[in-house]
Amino acid sequence: MDKNVGLLMQRIKVLVVEDEPYTRKVIRTLLTGIGVKHVLEASEGAEGLAAVRANVPDIVLLDWDMPNVDGAEFMRTVRSPATFPHPDVPVIMLTAHSEKSRVVQAVQLGVHEYLVKPVSSQALLARIVVVLAKPRPIVQVGTYYGPEPRKISSYKPNDASLERIGLAS
Repeated sequence: MDKNVGLLMQRIKVLVVEDEPYTRKVIRTLLTGIGVKHVLEASEGAEGLAAVRANVPDIVLLDWDMPNVDGAEFMRTVRSPATFPHPDVPVIMLTAHSEKSRVVQAVQLGVHEYLVKPVSSQALLARIVVVLAKPRPIVQVGTYYGPEPRKISSYKPNDASLERIGLAS
C-alpha cells in the first residue's frame, strides 16, 4: 500500500451503517485490514443518522435493506441541506443488491459509490481512496443534491490500445 494511502486510512473516521451484526464485523475487519483505525458502527438507519450528526465521519458505508430507516431513506435525509447538518458526507452503498435499477436509484439519491457484497478489501480501499482523494464536487441541480454526476466518456479504445495493455484478442 502506498505510504500516503496508508496515512489517509489511519486518519479517517468511517461509519458503518448495517443491521446485520456479522456483516458489520466483517466490514470492520476489512477496514482494519486496510489500515482504518477509527470505525464507528450503527445497527440501523436512524442510529446512523444520529451518528453522522454526532461524529461527522469522513465516509459512510451504508447498507440498502434495513428495518425502519433503510438506505434510500437515509440518503434522502442526509442529502437534504436545508434540514440535515452534514449533507455533503461521502457515502458508499455497500449492499447485496446488484440490480441496475438499484444502482441507478442510489446514484439518483446522491451515493458516491456502489459496491456489491461480498466485497474485497482491495475494492473497498479503491472506492474509499477515490471518494476521499479525488472528490467530486457536491452540486444541487433541481431536486438532486449530491456528488456531481460522472461524465460519460467518449473514449473508445482501438485494437492497438487494447493490444498495449494485453486485452486484444
